[in-house]
Amino acid sequence: MATAGTRALARLPWSVATGRRRVSVGCPSHAGHNRWSKVKNVKGPRDAARSRLFQRLGWMLRTAAREGGPDPALNAQLANVVEQCRAKNMPKSSIEAAIHGAERSAAVTRLLYEARGPGGLALLLEVLTDNPRRSQQDVRLILTRNGGTMAEGARHSFEQKGVVRVRPRDLQGHPVSLEAALEAALEAGAQDVCPDEEEEEEEEEQSLKFICETSALRTVRERLEASGLRPLSATIEYLPRDRVTLTEGTREQAERLLQALDDCPDIIRLYHNIQ
Repeated sequence: MATAGTRALARLPWSVATGRRRVSVGCPSHAGHNRWSKVKNVKGPRDAARSRLFQRLGWMLRTAAREGGPDPALNAQLANVVEQCRAKNMPKSSIEAAIHGAERSAAVTRLLYEARGPGGLALLLEVLTDNPRRSQQDVRLILTRNGGTMAEGARHSFEQKGVVRVRPRDLQGHPVSLEAALEAALEAGAQDVCPDEEEEEEEEEQSLKFICETSALRTVRERLEASGLRPLSATIEYLPRDRVTLTEGTREQAERLLQALDDCPDIIRLYHNIQ
């Protein structure tokens, strides 16, 4: 949730205790060998994904402004969403328009759907919608068409954690090594730190994701900032307790399901437990 954005299959986190992780290495995909193929296979899907991301962020801005007021200085939830928007290069004019249009926008409902997918994978879907019935029907249809189903109990495969995302360079512009990140995590009271698997492909450097107890989220964020790091966001998310390993064919089906869910504009964040 894993913010919506792109949702690549998750990497295992670095452990503060051991400093170890498992790394999977695969064959790179090739977009094509001429300008048209690059535009068709890379730029088009990327632009569509960015458009969906901005749409979701707009929903989040309007919802936060309606619930806590339009001033980020007095509304911590709104301030956090604004940080996420800036981190994703959402235009300032679009951010301001969403906040100022909050009072005129329709009231929205927050929903959490539980589901199962191919191979028994567990899914949690965070939804913001002005029409819960329509959203439920849309999500159910996507699941049915891609080998998934609504399923109570999937939530037990996840636990809520605080997640602080930090820029890959510190206040002086120096790259933050994973060794330095582990040390900062220990000092801040975080439990784990890992590269952010939700980073978009065009980014040259991945941001870092610090994981902590939900009750320590604000403290960890403040301590990381005080240590010279640059936080992007601080949110409460669902992280998998146990991961499932899928066969090649099942994994391809699961990836199609994840992509179809990612295309649904009402889903603002999607969590899965694929190894």
